[in-house]
Amino acid sequence: MSGANGSGTALAGGPAATGSPGNGSAGGYLPRHTLPLAVEVVRQFKRRRTLVMFGLLLALPWVLVVAFKVGADSGQPGNTLRISDLATEGGLNFAAFALSVSASFLLVVAVALFCGDTVASEASWSSLRYLLAAPIPRDRLLRQKLVVAMGYSAAAVICLPLMALLAGTLAFGWNDVRVPGTGETIAALEVLPRFGIVIVYALISQFVVAAVAFLLSVGTDSPLGAVGGAVGLVIVSNILQAVEALGWLREFLPTFWNTAWTAALTPQPDYSGMIKGVAISVTYSAILVAFAFRRFRRKDVVS
Repeated sequence: MSGANGSGTALAGGPAATGSPGNGSAGGYLPRHTLPLAVEVVRQFKRRRTLVMFGLLLALPWVLVVAFKVGADSGQPGNTLRISDLATEGGLNFAAFALSVSASFLLVVAVALFCGDTVASEASWSSLRYLLAAPIPRDRLLRQKLVVAMGYSAAAVICLPLMALLAGTLAFGWNDVRVPGTGETIAALEVLPRFGIVIVYALISQFVVAAVAFLLSVGTDSPLGAVGGAVGLVIVSNILQAVEALGWLREFLPTFWNTAWTAALTPQPDYSGMIKGVAISVTYSAILVAFAFRRFRRKDVVS
């Protein structure tokens, strides 16, 4: 066990990391060549939870299309201007609706799953100590795991609105965008670049979820606990967000600015809320990831 616990620090900075003959390490050994990203990408892609999650994300827009088609004759008033009532106005309207209904839970679960399962699953399989004894430096192992997890998280957040844009365009046409609330119309080509910014913002908004799940993942051998803890944080934050007595303190909650992207799809776009949301999300996530690395360096790996 001592070899597993000390492999990260000894190999990352000690003489054994040089790979030269006579220093106790195998000839040609270089820490930076251990656990290549391509290997970890393939390993995570072959996981059943990866395939199931992406299948669900890609299928959801088509399920929504069918739901709107089936309910087309339900007799809704024509002048209602909620985002759900305007979803069938065109591809961009439909994509905005799909993002709004999925960002608060489904995308949260996807990001928490990819980031919370990545290290904890190795511990639950009792393979984490063997990875460290391979030997793979601890910081490198954690960095590779985080990069791949964030890559899959980004793909998850991006693929859903893009698939929704495709499904909505095929089902409802490529029309100008109608703004919820006011009913104003904006040219689709004018809104399209802004929608790209919205997708990037939706991804950045999930950084805190990813960081919390990753921090919990390095401290437990229960992937479900890490995923559930991150999802629970979002639920608690949403509850506190509804407590108006907190006043301006609510602006520091990690979920407060998650819907600020709607202001970017108006005739006069306002990005101030999105800028604040990015600042909050990046700050929290950077601190949490730093704690994750610090905790893992000192952890006694026994599984």
